[in-house]
Amino acid sequence: METSDPISILRMDDESFERLSQYVTTVYGIKLPPAKRSMLESRLNKKVKSLGLSTYRELLDLVFSKEGKHSELLNVIDLITTNKTDFLREPLHFKFLSDSFLPEYFRTYGSRTLKVWSAACSTGEEPYTIMMVLEEFKKTNPFFNYSVMASDISLRVIQSAHHGIYTLDKISAIPPEWKRDYFLRSKDRSSNLVRIKPALRNKITYQRINLMDQSYNAVSQDIIFCRNVLIYFDKVVQEKVIRKLTASLRPGGILFLGHSESIMNMNVPLKQINPTIYQVPYGIA
Repeated sequence: METSDPISILRMDDESFERLSQYVTTVYGIKLPPAKRSMLESRLNKKVKSLGLSTYRELLDLVFSKEGKHSELLNVIDLITTNKTDFLREPLHFKFLSDSFLPEYFRTYGSRTLKVWSAACSTGEEPYTIMMVLEEFKKTNPFFNYSVMASDISLRVIQSAHHGIYTLDKISAIPPEWKRDYFLRSKDRSSNLVRIKPALRNKITYQRINLMDQSYNAVSQDIIFCRNVLIYFDKVVQEKVIRKLTASLRPGGILFLGHSESIMNMNVPLKQINPTIYQVPYGIA
């Protein structure tokens, strides 16, 4: 039985856990096994109390109501989803991009706009890293053009990414010259904050996209980053998502997955060209 003790974490009853986990898995593909119940309790506890409720049954009745689906459901999904990310995370991907893919792409297509999609952008570290790599390439190839789209299922992290504000420790892995070229230090030096320069922030467009959607508003992409997302899906959902992502890539396009993800034993039209780097073969439409 749940308790309304304001000091303790509210305990989620079996029925509410099953109801919520089934919804999240069906609609968003995210696995929520019983071991995740305590995580849900810790993340949703404050939300229950802030709404003046005393049980998770009441919370779910609200969020799944006609009114709640418009006012609170996305807020609950924001709290449930995990958003772990860093600048220059998995640096070999960016080395491959700058040293191998971009020179070959530019030799082949010249000024054709390179289209890149960060499909789980979280708080923006990934798309901004992509943008900095592309800007560095453009310094020596001025006719090179690109566009970057970033998406996530969480409106909260999309808004954070759009603002582009980070603490100094978050950019510690970034080369000093990149910090100089792409970031502004807060005028209040005691705040320990930096921000992506406005001209660069404006180069990224944002959308809310659920990777479980039937189709995406992202077509003819040259590169898709979808890293450390599939680990939250089961194998069947992983394959479905990868097939849809592949359909958004041009022939010769590249898909980057996370270091613990692979397409092994999946029936998908991709070939591996490096660990966790996959390409749509030419001739595949």
